Amino acid sequence: MQTAFRPLRANLAGWFFVSPLVVVLVPFFVAPILVVLAASFFSTDGFGGLTPTFTLANYAEILHSALTLNLYLATVKFTVLTWVFTLAIGFLVAYFLVFHVRSQLLAIGLFLVCTVPFWTSNIIRMISWIPLLGKEGLINDALLATGVIHQPLEVLLFSDLAVVIAYVHQLTIFMIVPIFNSMARIDKKLIEAAVDAAASRFDIMRLIVLPMSKNGIALGTIFVVSIVMGDFFVVKVMSGGGSASVVGAFYEDVGVLQYPTAAASAVLLTLILIAIVSLILRTVDIRREITQ
Repeated sequence: MQTAFRPLRANLAGWFFVSPLVVVLVPFFVAPILVVLAASFFSTDGFGGLTPTFTLANYAEILHSALTLNLYLATVKFTVLTWVFTLAIGFLVAYFLVFHVRSQLLAIGLFLVCTVPFWTSNIIRMISWIPLLGKEGLINDALLATGVIHQPLEVLLFSDLAVVIAYVHQLTIFMIVPIFNSMARIDKKLIEAAVDAAASRFDIMRLIVLPMSKNGIALGTIFVVSIVMGDFFVVKVMSGGGSASVVGAFYEDVGVLQYPTAAASAVLLTLILIAIVSLILRTVDIRREITQ
């Protein structure tokens, strides 16, 4: 009899341990998503009121809009560029800290230095770029003083370039942390054996370091892609209103009380993010990276 009740007790104990997480997720995560999903199929009276009648007009309007397509292309552009630069910088920084800094204490200290930008708010970090990238900023002054250019570069600020720079500045740490964590687990004896076997640095990087860091790269990719595709504030501020994103579009819809259209845009963007994350998770074992 006691043996028969053991699986039941184990299941009850498991549910007991996850119950605090369920209590938090259901009202603050699951319920809002269900509300947004339901609102995306409602119609509006134009004054902020919702009519609970099932309709696909909101999705049809979005999917047949050339403006929406351009907004998604702009969002994808910012996402890909940010991912490429954060991956390159994050990988090189993590590689340097793990394999070139001999002192573990110094490596940890330099790793903590990478978190310095997060000691200030997001707004202050963006504002700090204005004295550097402006027409009369430090970069233009330096280029003019050295004779590299003969007039200030306007493309540095309030442009797509400024948006990418701000994103890379903010999100590189999200690449450094998981890649550093993956590389730190690589047995240094493997590197020594490869060197003894006359392997080049490129071969070591390609055949050992990169494959054994793919879980960290995937985890960092999920962080960066999710944040960029779900953000509109950086695009709005750093582009000076010259560029837009999908999130910015349905933020504007909310501002003019077009809740069903905004909800439909949010649902579509969520589905795209889920598809991207699912594709990444099919290629690597993220659970192993988190649990180790």
